[in-house]
Amino acid sequence: MFDKIKKNFFLFTSFLLILYFLISLLGGERGLFSNLKKRNHLESLKIKESQLISSIKILETKNSLLTENLDLDYLDYLIRDKFFLGKKKETTYIINNDEN
Repeated sequence: MFDKIKKNFFLFTSFLLILYFLISLLGGERGLFSNLKKRNHLESLKIKESQLISSIKILETKNSLLTENLDLDYLDYLIRDKFFLGKKKETTYIINNDEN
């Protein structure tokens, strides 16, 4: 057995090295499968980031509407939403009694 190994030592070590590098290439921490998982995770994080950025923009606009210069339309919307005044898809008509 050792005689065959001694004769084919270069072939045997080459085979082991190729096997080691092949396993590392596919399954290691920097391998192909790990790279695919990291790319999928990166894509999901980018989607989550864009959703968070859009929600931050919405909150910033709502916050800007509640500054010292109040937007009365937005204030009316908040009152109707929080105190359940009115119904969904309600149309409000303003009638002026001025006969000018």
